[in-house]
Amino acid sequence: MAADASQLDRLFATIAARKGADAASSWTAKLLAGGAPVCARKLGEEAVETVIAATQGDTEATIAESADLLYHWLVLLAALEIDPADVYAELARREGRSGLDEKAARKPT
Repeated sequence: MAADASQLDRLFATIAARKGADAASSWTAKLLAGGAPVCARKLGEEAVETVIAATQGDTEATIAESADLLYHWLVLLAALEIDPADVYAELARREGRSGLDEKAARKPT
């Protein structure tokens, strides 16, 4: 199987299918049962682990932690009932635009 970004869509479909499954039988179901706050905390933990691996120059660990990060990002999207296609559309909207211009155009939060 070729490795490409379509794997994210397949993984998201698997994650979404586990929503409402027995939390004792699936890590994904357990995360989703905890709701968005649990999923968001786990995503944050994986982000920190990715940063640590990268700053230590550990390529293998950065790859592994990045995979964990993407998985947990998709779990959070599923918990929030956000289709990854909506995120892809936002990225497409920003394509070709300077990151500095894009940030300047955002409303202050």
